[in-house]
Amino acid sequence: MNYNHNFHLVNYSPWPLIGSISLMLLLSSLIKMFYFKDFFFLFLSIFIILMIMYQGWRDISRESTFQGFHSFNVFFNLKLGMLLFIISEIFLFLFFWSFFHFSLCQLIELGMKWPPIGVNSFNPFMIPLLNTIILLTSGISITWSHHSLLNNNYKQFFYSLLITLILGFYFSILQLYEYLESSFNISDSSYGSMFFLATGFHGLHVLIGTIFLFICFIRMMFIHFSYNHHFGFEAAAWYWHFVDVVWLFLYISIYWWGN
Repeated sequence: MNYNHNFHLVNYSPWPLIGSISLMLLLSSLIKMFYFKDFFFLFLSIFIILMIMYQGWRDISRESTFQGFHSFNVFFNLKLGMLLFIISEIFLFLFFWSFFHFSLCQLIELGMKWPPIGVNSFNPFMIPLLNTIILLTSGISITWSHHSLLNNNYKQFFYSLLITLILGFYFSILQLYEYLESSFNISDSSYGSMFFLATGFHGLHVLIGTIFLFICFIRMMFIHFSYNHHFGFEAAAWYWHFVDVVWLFLYISIYWWGN
């Protein structure tokens, strides 16, 4: 179909409607799991959502890579949309206000102390510091990967992106180990609630960013990216840098200053 403009008009797709219905089923299955301990429908709804995500991203990749629908004007709008999405994610982490509120207001319910009495917080110079080094290193490797792609050096692009994926997966393993070794849980006063809420949300973002980069890694194997046509990877790199910055703020405020 020929257009008299440089913008892409999205074709009719069933995935948004089916995806909305599947999200409603996911919520219903979560309620069923909480009340009846039935995990079948939860896993089924998650599987359906993953399949819909695959189909939708497959269509977008096809439109961009093979059909050539994504012009430079479309790229600009995609970049603007990704930038606004990251800004909305920044506002999601404004719940740090609650952590500073409870830590700065010496409440008698918390024993006039922070961390509260009975809560043994983590040593910020153990696993948290190692995780900080891992994420900072992954930020360097993802930047190396981006510059390698801009210079058409696919060999370095492959190795640097692989290093980033390994570091992201290693970070998630260490975060899980830290949770298993924790002496407190999410119900231990406001400290436990805010700690697991903050680190859990960030850990979820790390998992999402790792999956994002893994999809880019697969697309790279099929040579979907070039030096001037790689917004999918660029968006993943932006998201990963956002995860790095949030972790630095989280480490300084919760692990180090809050300790």
